[in-house]
Amino acid sequence: MRERTFVMLKPDAVKRKLIGRIIQRFEDKGLEIVEMKMLKMSRELAEKLYEEHRGKDFFEKLINFITSGRVVAMVIEGEEAISVVRKMVGKTNPLEADMGTIRGDFGYSTPDNLVHASDSRESARREIELFFGR
Repeated sequence: MRERTFVMLKPDAVKRKLIGRIIQRFEDKGLEIVEMKMLKMSRELAEKLYEEHRGKDFFEKLINFITSGRVVAMVIEGEEAISVVRKMVGKTNPLEADMGTIRGDFGYSTPDNLVHASDSRESARREIELFFGR
């Protein structure tokens, strides 16, 4: 089934100049980038994006990291896009992510794990709305 998902390249991916290499992987897989923008997230937007983690011990560190630099927000479309992208991104902890995944190949710590990707249709809809207003 063709679907849309939200993907965000985090400040570490931008600072390390990995934007093109990561996007190329999605395109090589046959996925289509239908919307994209670069921005510096406000604390308010960051807290909305990660509201499910509020109260956890890593929440403040995550918010500080995600607002520390520019990010690239994207809407990616394709067959089973949500699960395909999640598999391509790899496990949250780059040290546990398989080689061949984005985090396994380029990542080395958390929260500096390069990419945020929606984990369900509901979160994709919510996150696309947050960043693109629809």
